[in-house]
Amino acid sequence: MSNKIIPVVSSILLFSALSCQQKNMQAQTDSSDTLTEKKIVVYQVFTRLFGNQNTTNKPWGTLEENGVGKFNDFTDKALKEIKDLGVTHVWYTGVPHHALVNDYTKYGISNDDPDVVKGRAGSPYAVKDYYNVNPDLAVDPAKRLQEFEALIKRTHKQGLKVVIDIVPNHIARKYEGKSNPKGVRDFGADDDKTVEYKRDNNFYYIPNSKFEVPTDGNYKPLGGEKHALSDGKFEEIPAKWTGNGSRLAKPDINDWYETVKINYGVKPDGTKDFPALPDGFEKKDYKAHYEFWKDKSVPSSWVKFRDIALYWTAKGVDGFRYDMAEMVPVEFWSYMNSAVKMKNPKAFLLAEVYNPNEYRNYLHLGKMDYLYDKVQLYDTLKNIVQGRGLPQHLTGIQEDLKDIEHNMLHFLDNHDEQRLASPEFAGDAKKGKPLMVVSATISSSPTMIYFGQEVGEPGALDAGFGKHSRTSIFDYVGVPHHQRWMNGGKFDGGQLKPEEKELRDFYKRLLNFTIKSDALMGEFLSLQEENLGANLGYDFGLYSFVRWNEKEKLVIVTNFNQNTAVNCEVTVPADVVKKMNLKDGTFVLKDQLYGNSQSELKISNGVGKFKLSIQPGESYIYKL
Repeated sequence: MSNKIIPVVSSILLFSALSCQQKNMQAQTDSSDTLTEKKIVVYQVFTRLFGNQNTTNKPWGTLEENGVGKFNDFTDKALKEIKDLGVTHVWYTGVPHHALVNDYTKYGISNDDPDVVKGRAGSPYAVKDYYNVNPDLAVDPAKRLQEFEALIKRTHKQGLKVVIDIVPNHIARKYEGKSNPKGVRDFGADDDKTVEYKRDNNFYYIPNSKFEVPTDGNYKPLGGEKHALSDGKFEEIPAKWTGNGSRLAKPDINDWYETVKINYGVKPDGTKDFPALPDGFEKKDYKAHYEFWKDKSVPSSWVKFRDIALYWTAKGVDGFRYDMAEMVPVEFWSYMNSAVKMKNPKAFLLAEVYNPNEYRNYLHLGKMDYLYDKVQLYDTLKNIVQGRGLPQHLTGIQEDLKDIEHNMLHFLDNHDEQRLASPEFAGDAKKGKPLMVVSATISSSPTMIYFGQEVGEPGALDAGFGKHSRTSIFDYVGVPHHQRWMNGGKFDGGQLKPEEKELRDFYKRLLNFTIKSDALMGEFLSLQEENLGANLGYDFGLYSFVRWNEKEKLVIVTNFNQNTAVNCEVTVPADVVKKMNLKDGTFVLKDQLYGNSQSELKISNGVGKFKLSIQPGESYIYKL
């Protein structure tokens, strides 16, 4: 049966009535400090690629050959269109100045060695200078910081919040803080390099050794192109630990060799060289955490990264996405996030965390607002669309995360993952529709989409270092589907194909619905188990649940079958009807997503039923 459970269609059914209060509001408030009144939608843009109109796409192409986007490409028109898509926050990925292979020496920037840069445009997660921005992104590199500050203002003008990356676990092998504010010392400037570890060293060292560039018979920097600095050597004496924790002077080619690991006061044996949070602090708010750390001596790296976050907060950045947050001790996050919240209580703090056993520690102790829901919801939806899982498994995820469901950011696409429309994931952007409906409506969590997702970008290009199925974060390259929407800078979708226009319209309707819905901030109950056993034609490829609060009540039904239309009767069982405070009667349900259908919900003796007809590719939103 699982081989036919390949999604292409969703149907959402809405109806309004009275309901009981949301029961877990207080628990959510305690865990987050930032429970929002309505859903958040994050639009992740890879800043370097967003505005690039060049379509050459030569593998390993230079900036001049393949082009590059700029801060100024985010015009008022572009930002208005992003806002109108149903977006509340823009995550500008790759803003801090990172290592790259381009000559900016006339601006006082040293050249980076291709032997320790991944790709030509470089990884945005190998930051070279935290107090400035990527010179590639500026029309005038000498004024690159001013151009980004202007983008912050334009974004705010459109009513959007600004999020950027902070990468606390590692920095570029060649870090040079040329833009440090007065009094700020560079990472490692005061380190004792004769020892492997000291609490206030910023790095871990391998004494009496020198760094050796990793080798691989198949990989050549810049695709084998000759370059003055590409000689298989990089001077680093003594060698430092590599970003992913490798303690080898010559790391493996698959290690994060372009970066070095930051020391947060964790000794090589894993013991902690800093104060522990007192028992019960998981129940304390950020103000109490801030007070706790005020008189404590903490490692040098803690202070450096706190000051970096506060620097960008002062410039108007509304929040941060923290890369590989679980590789950094949770106590540091308590220290830094509480300091950020003291400056901006509404700051949006999102962490890349993949270990479910640590979720609550990073939320409650680390004072994060949101974490990636990757290994549970994302992976399960991917399994369903690939015929390796059943929709009924979704209910267990919601129950497992019930106390923190508001804090688990949902996504189907981002810079790290295979594109939703790629053959390696769904294989067709339309098959992603039901996944998107469930992802966006199953909980009160924020929803994130990755630029180009809304027009079916499949990430099909082999750009050089970055390979197909993911849009490259290492190369100068174009994003073809997105470029058709960009339409030469008009940002009007003028070059989109009909099916791409329809897909974007679907995303726009769905996302705008989610940010306005009251019920999506309310409670969840699954209808799946009741209906699978009812023998009324309910198919294993369907998934249904209810969401409600005092203002609005929803029944959401999704058809994960690829080619099969389903005609059935859906039951809303008595316990759900009672919890939603519904009375016997008949309710007309009118479609809100496309306005082309209606149905009737009939409640008799406390049990609700409605007839459902779902065709492949269709989506409905019914409202009383």
